[in-house]
Amino acid sequence: MKPHSPSSAERSDELSLNMAPAGAAVAGEVRGGGKAVNGGKRSRRKGRGRSAYLRRLSCFKPAADPPAAGGGGDRNLDKGDDGERERRIPTHLVVTVNGIIGSAANWRFAAKQFVKKYPDDVVVHCSECNYSTLTFDGIDVMGERLAEEVISAIARRPELQKISFVGHSLGGLIARYAIGILYGKDVPRNPPEENGGCKTYASGTQCMEEKLKGKIAGLEPMNFITFATPHLGSRLHKQIPILRGSYALEKMAYHISWIIRRTGKHLFLKDHDDGKPPLLLRMVSDCGDLKFMSALQSFKRRVAYSNACYDFIVGWKTSSIRHQDELPKRESFTKSGKYPHVVYVEKPQTAIVQQEDFSEMMISQPKSTSEMEEAMIKGLTRIPWERVDISFQKSIQKIFAHCTIQVNTYFINSDGADVIFHMIDNFLL
Repeated sequence: MKPHSPSSAERSDELSLNMAPAGAAVAGEVRGGGKAVNGGKRSRRKGRGRSAYLRRLSCFKPAADPPAAGGGGDRNLDKGDDGERERRIPTHLVVTVNGIIGSAANWRFAAKQFVKKYPDDVVVHCSECNYSTLTFDGIDVMGERLAEEVISAIARRPELQKISFVGHSLGGLIARYAIGILYGKDVPRNPPEENGGCKTYASGTQCMEEKLKGKIAGLEPMNFITFATPHLGSRLHKQIPILRGSYALEKMAYHISWIIRRTGKHLFLKDHDDGKPPLLLRMVSDCGDLKFMSALQSFKRRVAYSNACYDFIVGWKTSSIRHQDELPKRESFTKSGKYPHVVYVEKPQTAIVQQEDFSEMMISQPKSTSEMEEAMIKGLTRIPWERVDISFQKSIQKIFAHCTIQVNTYFINSDGADVIFHMIDNFLL
């Protein structure tokens, strides 16, 4: 990587990030005059302190940091071989979230492509607060950690205006929980943002609430994208393809889900904390202060990328939020020269589930696993989703489809690069 000299007027388009070994959190630094930022407040929950899992925030971005506030507006002036040109300071934060036993390094390839494609528009923050065995702590605990990390990232970047989330596998569920916390919340920034129509902050709580309505941590929500995420959990029939639909094997997996501790309870819908319904059921509705569905609905796009075959960890139904009979037939698959592994794209449906087809009773009093599945599908599809179905059937990397769809490690998952390019090319800035 070409080194960047602070005394030079020329800015490099290279990316600067120090990566930790696979399986550990990324110990990243923002280069070009920026300083590493240590984790802020400790977790509200008992147990391991926040400093144990959040080492230093890291972002993929053009090598030079934006100037300090008040030092020249929202643009930088670059001088290169072709003369002078303006470079905008990126205002769109893209938060990537890894899956179970993963780390921020899993999104390294995608983050580089994002910044290469949109150097003046996006800052990619690879979340590092939930890695390795910390991903066994439960979706709620991890969602709280992610929310705190996002708040820290936003607080030190007053220029940010928009936000998007990209989650792989369990990371998609963690992101769904975090946005429920962040919906309608303000994040104090230095220097403070202008109040728009409110003359002063003291002009009333109602004015501030109106300003934050429909916002995620005070930013405009744009894209919410998941890759092979078990939106319907892992308990239901054929949701874990490696078990081949065997009732005996699925029952055994249900009973030994304690191996992955609290996360296993959530994925297999075994949690009944304080007599409440399973967490994944509660996450298809607004639940007290946690505005799960209002937060999802606030995004301009919601996209579910799913493996149609050879994903042995997360089934096609649960990752695409469909009933079995709604899955596309193989004869409907098409091929694209630009995106060879993208075989089916279903645009958001205008005829979504009406409110009268979904009731809170479906969440509070389900009697069977099939009723829980129905409640989650109906709850999530009250808002439109774009589905993108992926097939690595003819790839030699097909047995790694669950990781290849994300390009977890380029050396063994490179065939998924076209899927990442498809996401980036269709990204709403």
